[in-house]
Amino acid sequence: MTQPPHDPRPATSDDEELLEAETTAVLSEFTDAQRLLRIQDELRAGFRALSHVGKAVSIFGSARTPRDHPRYEAARRLARQLGEEGYAIVTGGGPGIMEAANRGAREAGAISVGLGIELPHEQSLNEYVDVGVTFHYFFTRKVMFVRYASGFVVFPGGFGTLDEAFEAATLRQTQKIRYFPIVLFDSAYWSGLTDWLENTVRRDGNVVEDDVRSLVVTDSFADVRAELDAIEHRRPRVAPRRAA
Repeated sequence: MTQPPHDPRPATSDDEELLEAETTAVLSEFTDAQRLLRIQDELRAGFRALSHVGKAVSIFGSARTPRDHPRYEAARRLARQLGEEGYAIVTGGGPGIMEAANRGAREAGAISVGLGIELPHEQSLNEYVDVGVTFHYFFTRKVMFVRYASGFVVFPGGFGTLDEAFEAATLRQTQKIRYFPIVLFDSAYWSGLTDWLENTVRRDGNVVEDDVRSLVVTDSFADVRAELDAIEHRRPRVAPRRAA
């Protein structure tokens, strides 16, 4: 049987095909109406699936972190400890740091949540997810990360990880959320970012000191728990930029 010629172009998503279309015919009112319904359905599915999780922590980090990396084990251990203290663990449901955190939650007997995303190269939820929801739109997924978590713990990662961290920082800065810790775990990785925020962004007048100090950089599990405990008791607290 004759095989079709290889197409070197990367796989595309429905959104990409829509945005790259040369004709405006696809941008019909009917298509927009369908999108609105899809957004509504995604929000409803997320609310339904996560309504029972109770207090939770969202843990982020690179999908490229291998299982034999120290950060993988750190994320696994931290999630296990938080799970033993009654927190559900919420991740993006993928491999790497996300898998490690879901694995730690499973080991602790805590609720292990994975919020997946449809991508051109499909990525399935990892094997340690107990409650899984897959989203088409990034922004509906982000609603769930913030809506059902008491705070974020952000391990080293790339653009997706940075996106989640800065999204939460923006919500805090604008007081859309108030009692919400954002902990950047692994000071060796994050110190360059926080130095830039302090010495360039703040000095240029684009943020204030409290904006930078609200990002807690640490290597300590105890610091993570302390930040979450402070929020659980509804006591707003600004921690030092680098925990001792």
